[in-house]
Amino acid sequence: MFISNAYAAGATTGGDLMSFLPLVVIFVLFFFMIIRPQMKAAKAQREMITALQKGDEVVTSGGIVGKVTKVTESFVSLEIAANIEITVQKQAVQSALPKGTIKSI
Repeated sequence: MFISNAYAAGATTGGDLMSFLPLVVIFVLFFFMIIRPQMKAAKAQREMITALQKGDEVVTSGGIVGKVTKVTESFVSLEIAANIEITVQKQAVQSALPKGTIKSI
């Protein structure tokens, strides 16, 4: 009475492909919303670091504000006060400031 007959399932056409569609859509959204903007930001950071030259005003990742006095292959020398100069790695430079920012601080 309560037992129903079990029948063999019919062959599905295209069902396997459609089951992967949500996974593909999630991956595409993940790429365009997270990975791509991060790649653009990293590229902009690399370009800013390679364009550093003497006289630029910068902020380091530690929050130190200074004027570039010397640029080498891996390091940058910054004047952070009168006659006080420090040397940091280029990757420590977080952002470049507009000219005259240090005087206005």
